[in-house]
Amino acid sequence: MVDTHCHLDSCAPPDAELVQRARAAGVGRLATVGMDGGSIERALGAAREHDGVVAIVGRHPHNAEGFGASDLEEIERACADPLARGIGETGLDYYRDNAPREDQRRAFEAQLDLAARKEMPVVIHTRAAEDDTFAMLAEHAAQATVVLHCFSAPDRVEECVQRGYFCSFAGNVTYKNAEALQAAAREVPDHLLLVETDSPYLAPVPLRGKPNEPANVVHTAEFVAGLRGLSYDEFDALVESNAARVFGP
Repeated sequence: MVDTHCHLDSCAPPDAELVQRARAAGVGRLATVGMDGGSIERALGAAREHDGVVAIVGRHPHNAEGFGASDLEEIERACADPLARGIGETGLDYYRDNAPREDQRRAFEAQLDLAARKEMPVVIHTRAAEDDTFAMLAEHAAQATVVLHCFSAPDRVEECVQRGYFCSFAGNVTYKNAEALQAAAREVPDHLLLVETDSPYLAPVPLRGKPNEPANVVHTAEFVAGLRGLSYDEFDALVESNAARVFGP
């Protein structure tokens, strides 16, 4: 199994302990995400230190205030590392509004354009901003590999499929009140499906309310496999194949 999106540096246990527990649970690969300059370096450091770990590098919309040329250059330098396998997470968050929306949009557009230039996948965060997010993706990422991290747009599944966006489901798909997300997890075609933890957030049932970690992606995978009428092994092979197409071997 692959945890396609986690934040090792936001988890309390040391990276080595998290990676070891993930391996013991059958999680052979994971992608850890850098959200600003410091966490980009920590993500790349974890990838260099641990086999099976790769990095996603970018500027989170919460950290987009004042985004400018030097910030984009920082991300572009990080992309040169062979263990950097995607740009992000980038996007728009109008729920928290931790950064001015104009700055969020400027940072998002710049990272989409960088992903196109570098021919790298782009990992998207969107919350309460779907109209603007999808409009900007249509304008700036028509040829890019797009991963909708912590998929949260069940009413746009058909549009996602038409555009070829990967839909990555986190632990919240296992929650009792997540009927719309669960329906989406049934509908997304095999070739566009991923799972993740977004750890330390969104721990899946039966661990809801506890700090999350990469090993727990197996619970989400088991749940989604059941929704789709697949065995765990069948679903494991599907996610492994899709993750390799997006982030490389």
